[in-house]
Amino acid sequence: MTESVLERILAAKRKRLEQGDYASKGNAERPTDGRRFVEALREPGVRIVAEIKRQSPSAGEILHDAEGRLETIALAYRRGHAAALSVVTEQDFFGGRPDWLPRAKTTSGLPTMMKDFILSERQLDFAVSLGADAVLLIALALGDGELARLAEEARRRGLAVVVEAHDEDEIRRAAAVSPDVLGINARNLATFQTDLGEAAKLASGIPPGPVRLAESGIRSRADVAALSRAGYEAFLVGESLLRSQDPEELLRELSR
Repeated sequence: MTESVLERILAAKRKRLEQGDYASKGNAERPTDGRRFVEALREPGVRIVAEIKRQSPSAGEILHDAEGRLETIALAYRRGHAAALSVVTEQDFFGGRPDWLPRAKTTSGLPTMMKDFILSERQLDFAVSLGADAVLLIALALGDGELARLAEEARRRGLAVVVEAHDEDEIRRAAAVSPDVLGINARNLATFQTDLGEAAKLASGIPPGPVRLAESGIRSRADVAALSRAGYEAFLVGESLLRSQDPEELLRELSR
């Protein structure tokens, strides 16, 4: 059986954990504030979580000279009225760097999620040491017990818990751990193919309580409008902003 992209990512993550990566970096300059992250997504209007990432397995390089442009992008997101940031810190497949998170958070002043493939409590401590306000837990990557334990430990550390699902069963599993935010990823992590129509259909299956977050494949105001009608309250947008000549203006357009 062919190994999926997700399986390869998780194998690389386990190897890094075995090697001792993700040691805490001490106290963050801007401490974790999970409540602020959730409140930002609950404010009235279109709430965009603007993402910073260098590349992806499906799209290749997305942000050229990410290291040099990081602060410029973070400031554009602030000026474009993003509600929050998502910083992809996964190194092996997305080309991320953990130190980008505190830099982006400091520059933008926005609440910030560490987007990675979390398998260990050590990564939660690492997120706090970077000053992350939220972490992403992926239902497909975790068993029920692991998902519940990591969600509880994240909350204990003051982190907002964003749980990502892709189908009805994963929504049920995600909802069982009472996340602050329940995200539906339009991208299938096994194949990396995207289907916004399917994501729209799944919104009605999210129970009351968590913020409903639509993730991946959002490129236009029409996409945001359709997903909003389906029941989503917040929208994670990365690639289209990063490829735009004017991410600040595109953010404003998506939020209208």
